[in-house]
Amino acid sequence: MANLAKLDFVALDITGKNYLTWVVDTKIHLKVGKLEETIKEETIASSQDRAKAMIFIHRHLDEGLKSEYLIVEEPLALWKALRNKYNHQKTMILPRTHYEWTHLRIQDFNLVAKYNSAMFRISSQMKLYGETITEEDMLKKTFNTFHASNVLL
Repeated sequence: MANLAKLDFVALDITGKNYLTWVVDTKIHLKVGKLEETIKEETIASSQDRAKAMIFIHRHLDEGLKSEYLIVEEPLALWKALRNKYNHQKTMILPRTHYEWTHLRIQDFNLVAKYNSAMFRISSQMKLYGETITEEDMLKKTFNTFHASNVLL
């Protein structure tokens, strides 16, 4: 756990709750390191690049996941195994995010900044899962959740 202070981003949790953000972060960092080919089908990556990618991916895994996938030597195989294990997150988290969006009301927050933070968190989660929330949707949501006594005609 002492290595966590040196990480570029948060390691993949063994529960998989941060899987989708971890995938995005990992892809970005592999691309920057010119290692993105190592997690693609029919790769032409060198063995040295595959080893670098494995080191990078292993550095960003929870200790329990490192132990579980200790014998996997190819980054593509590890990538697929993690996808098979955690890619169901969309079907689990998206309904909860829809529920949060539906029940988001400005009067439930004591500060507008907290409401905005919750709204942007929910909308960014929905965008991560392929849903689109426009600024117009956010404005409508805010105006529709005002208490009737606070609405000016």
